[in-house]
Amino acid sequence: MQYIEVKRSQIPRDLLLEADPSEASVSSYLPDSWCFAALDNGRVLAACIVKPQTNSLAEIFNVSVYPKLQGQGVGSELLKSVLSQLSSKGISRVELGTGTFGYQLTYYQRLGFRVDSIVKDYFLLNYPEPIYENGIQHKDMLRLYAQL
Repeated sequence: MQYIEVKRSQIPRDLLLEADPSEASVSSYLPDSWCFAALDNGRVLAACIVKPQTNSLAEIFNVSVYPKLQGQGVGSELLKSVLSQLSSKGISRVELGTGTFGYQLTYYQRLGFRVDSIVKDYFLLNYPEPIYENGIQHKDMLRLYAQL
């Protein structure tokens, strides 16, 4: 498996929509972003979209793994590689937003992310359709960060 930076055009849109169901949202952060992928024989299996905010700060907007490969460590290995590559680019702090519950929260915390703040009603105000996980509607966003 290779974990490398790729061109935006190499990332399948359906893969990004696995993690972010809003086409408008994906379209808003994809330009000017760094795109990383887990490749197996040239085939994209997972993606991570990162947008530089300053010379030392970047934000992760999307970490996606095809459903049949979830839970096998592909996303974790990709994100570890991305964090290393970001450090090589001079990034010292990485931020992201996620729901206040669910597997994503423990996933990011296992990789060293910590809670920074809460954005009240984020999912209610920014997504046209409600987002549910385990029968519970996502409403607020947790902002997480990692120091590299």
